[in-house]
Amino acid sequence: MQRRITIKIHIPKDEKTLLERAYALSGLTLGEIAQNQGIVVPKDLKREKGWVGLLLEKVLGASAGSKPEPDFPHLGIELKSLPINQQGKPLETTFVCVAPLTGLVGATWHNSHIRNKMSRVLWVPVISERSIPIAKRIIGTPFIWSPSIEEEQLLALDWQELTDMIVLGEVENINAKHGQVLQLRPKAANSQVRTKAINKHGQPFMTLPRGFYLKISFTHMLISKHLRLN
Repeated sequence: MQRRITIKIHIPKDEKTLLERAYALSGLTLGEIAQNQGIVVPKDLKREKGWVGLLLEKVLGASAGSKPEPDFPHLGIELKSLPINQQGKPLETTFVCVAPLTGLVGATWHNSHIRNKMSRVLWVPVISERSIPIAKRIIGTPFIWSPSIEEEQLLALDWQELTDMIVLGEVENINAKHGQVLQLRPKAANSQVRTKAINKHGQPFMTLPRGFYLKISFTHMLISKHLRLN
């Protein structure tokens, strides 16, 4: 039997309010949160992969929607759900943002969209092993993170390597082995979606859209630090 809970939704006025609201979700199941909001829990996430993130955005008062800015633009904070197993290890890579494949002349890490997204993140772990029904998956203890100097250096180096390959027309040759903590891979609703890129001869061609993802080893390191602090 699900507990009766009350969740008041409004845009958080500051970081402290946001974190307190996120803490209040700890220990609740996705089913309890969804029921409170009158939202139907999907049978699986194959066709609704972003459902958990959207549910959390709603109850935490995120206002960016699909705009290219942090989920809480007035706070400069991005929201990321993090599916983990019961030992605290992330179960998959974490999508950050769509990667531009053209118009990269003059682009730098410091003015990149991904750096803006990653400058301040509210991580919400969710125990999400496949054996657990979606409605019974439990929210863990959230934490707010900004990259340390060393972490940002790792992100920046990978971003530069991947961006250089895109500019040099090597986007089709990029695979999961490239990058220490960041990877570039296809990000599209289906295989028919195409976007413009440049080949090694400087000619435009159509390819699958790409997205930047954080590797499991990186998010595992972040959550391990968080667990040690608690």
